[in-house]
Amino acid sequence: MAAMAAEKEAEAQRLLNEAERKVRGAQSFLGGLFGGSSRLEEAAECCTRAANLFKMAKNWSQAGAAFSRAAQLQLQLQSKHDAATNFVDAGNAFKKADPQEAVTCLLRAIEIYTDMGRFTIAARHHVAIAEIYESDLLDIEKAVAHYEQAADYYRGEESTSSANKCLLKVAAFAAQLEQFPRAIDIYEQVGSVAMDSPLLKYSAKEHFFRAALCHFCVDMLNAKLAVQRYEEMFPAFSDCRECKLIKLLEAHEEQNVDAFTDAVKEFDSISRLDQWLTALLLRIKRSIPADEQDLR
Repeated sequence: MAAMAAEKEAEAQRLLNEAERKVRGAQSFLGGLFGGSSRLEEAAECCTRAANLFKMAKNWSQAGAAFSRAAQLQLQLQSKHDAATNFVDAGNAFKKADPQEAVTCLLRAIEIYTDMGRFTIAARHHVAIAEIYESDLLDIEKAVAHYEQAADYYRGEESTSSANKCLLKVAAFAAQLEQFPRAIDIYEQVGSVAMDSPLLKYSAKEHFFRAALCHFCVDMLNAKLAVQRYEEMFPAFSDCRECKLIKLLEAHEEQNVDAFTDAVKEFDSISRLDQWLTALLLRIKRSIPADEQDLR
């Protein structure tokens, strides 16, 4: 395997050297007069072939660099679509070796796609960048910025479902960053859209549940008023388990940590709480002036 990888890398390097010779030829006086653009096309093709060989050898950094070089040559040729495709390929290769460079390449692709009016594709790559910041670079604020930009582009293209998925990521992170009013606005906005859709109606209760928990983290009275408002807007919310749990959490007002814990344990035994919900419920519980106990 190692020998095969080394062979592919050697062939890839030969192709890159050939590409640079073609570029120099295209830049010469005679090359400019006789077929300069065709030499650049050949050079770009050599770079793409080299990139794929590096991928086969699992040399992700070199693959990314070769795809990026191909993209730069295609920009010289005014082949915007091909350039954007290769910047995306470069970004995907760099994800495995250099996440920051992956972001740089994907941003170049986004710049081209937006210039071409391809906003849905640009949105998809903003999501890819957000995921890199979320999982690899651990910069939540930048992840949020790219999810928001993706949502904005999706909305502009009438892709409401995709926009809402991005907004829900923003809301979840906003709550983690203790930006509760921002999270509440998004959950209420997405919940209001969902409750009017036959296909999305079931998910509305989840959005209003999360909004209510965010309210609890800010102010008990506003939380109770918000729940009443959600029940009036969406009567089905009254009968769901999430709403019943919220009302049981009024034990919080009575300073009853045991009642709070029992209510959460019962809910969790039927509908498993995810990490985000657990974190918020723990936050609410810790505001009760009593000895802390585990939620589970």
